[in-house]
Amino acid sequence: MKKVEAIIRPFKLDEVKQSLSDVGVQGMTVTEVKGFGRTGGKEEVYRGSTYVVEFVPKVKVEVVVADELVRQVVEAITAAARTGRIGDGKIFVSTVDEALRIRTSESGDQAL
Repeated sequence: MKKVEAIIRPFKLDEVKQSLSDVGVQGMTVTEVKGFGRTGGKEEVYRGSTYVVEFVPKVKVEVVVADELVRQVVEAITAAARTGRIGDGKIFVSTVDEALRIRTSESGDQAL
């Protein structure tokens, strides 16, 4: 099993959710987050004053999927979240050693 974490632009969430559903993902966790990458934030102008927004609002989408689905999931997120501009986000893939459904005690792929 693999955990796929994607940091994306908030307005792309619905498209990413639909793309993941289309490839067979049955559940996800979504968290509102803030952060910055290489650009270190962005400059904005408010009432004539320029200031730097150090932490840019983003959304983190987390899904745990069987190994066979990882490539499809990454491709679905990439296609749905891409705008072609700086700040489109990142995708991280990590190994999940065990998953357990609390209600039924199912484990492994059956818990997903």
